[in-house]
Amino acid sequence: MNTRSMIFTIYGDYIRHYGNQIWIGSLIRLLKEFGHNEQAVRAAVSRMSKQGWLEGEKQGNKSYYSLTSRGVKRIDEAGQRIFKLKPDTWDGKWRMLLYSIPEEKRSLRDELRKELIWSGFGSLSSSLWISPNRLEDKVNRLIEKYDIEEYVDVFLSEYNGPHENERIVEKSWDLEEINNRYSEFIRHYSQRFIIDKNKIHQGDMSDAQCFVERTKLVHEYRKFLFVDPGLPEELLPSKWYGGHAASLFSDYYKELAEPANRFFEEVFRNGNELTQKDKAYNVYNHPLMME
Repeated sequence: MNTRSMIFTIYGDYIRHYGNQIWIGSLIRLLKEFGHNEQAVRAAVSRMSKQGWLEGEKQGNKSYYSLTSRGVKRIDEAGQRIFKLKPDTWDGKWRMLLYSIPEEKRSLRDELRKELIWSGFGSLSSSLWISPNRLEDKVNRLIEKYDIEEYVDVFLSEYNGPHENERIVEKSWDLEEINNRYSEFIRHYSQRFIIDKNKIHQGDMSDAQCFVERTKLVHEYRKFLFVDPGLPEELLPSKWYGGHAASLFSDYYKELAEPANRFFEEVFRNGNELTQKDKAYNVYNHPLMME
């Protein structure tokens, strides 16, 4: 598992809920549980800082790192999508973004494509991106962020044929491939869930092991953010495994939550002072636990 990617996962699932800042020594200790050494963690943190995801602060002889405002926005958006168990109801309208970005701005065009895919847009044609979800605010932020107002047109429309809306979905996303990935997730984690649940109830699984398994679970499940557009139920096939996968993820996560948090807090308090807010925090304040 990539060190940088694991750091994102730990910030999103833990550090973000504990003041958003952690001593580099504690981060190194946490990543050690996954086989990442100190050099790899420091290199990844340095790279993430240069990319604008993290920012450092010296307190005495200790270095602390927190998410930048950009990092917080991305983590919070990811969290809302990861811990969302049911899709929104569709209003019957399509959000369409058409762009014509010149060749000399190819890197900008590539960045925009990545952002659109991350946000859940599908490519109906080479420069036409589409989504049934209410992403108007997201699109406006992207236009402002990349300063591409002169190259972009945005439409809110309804499809009037000659085919069905499902035809638009088939042309824009490979739902069969996504469904196969959900099926594989269910096959793999259904068995692990039963095994770990029994271990926890019998006292045969340590807090550290629960931390590792919960982090791996979130790390694997969040990969669906890059492939699943989060379509409303009305546009999904009748045999869609996304809901089953979300329920499995939720149940497994809840089973691991308390012991995993205990281990994190033990490591965290070695370099950070737990505030009253942190002490009051428990797993039931987590977005998933409040569903």
